[in-house]
Amino acid sequence: MQKRAVVSVVGKDQVGIISKVTTVLSDNKMNILDISQTILQDFFTMIMIIDIKDTTNLKHLQEQFKPVENELGLKISIQLEDVFQAMHRV
Repeated sequence: MQKRAVVSVVGKDQVGIISKVTTVLSDNKMNILDISQTILQDFFTMIMIIDIKDTTNLKHLQEQFKPVENELGLKISIQLEDVFQAMHRV
């Protein structure tokens, strides 16, 4: 069964955000299934749906995002799709 996770990225717009975030995913053999990004004035926002085969890797993946967060001043979060949907149900 395919497991999916939601990766969200928010921060001040600057060169290299998509490159650095997707490099972490690529290095971990994560496939991006869907991606949406926009810039609201000076703020960059991106949400990705990724294919994740081993859900125990989420914490490790979040740790690998830390240097990107610190370098670019971003907030990057990752959670399983079903958890994300449960949290955002109206």
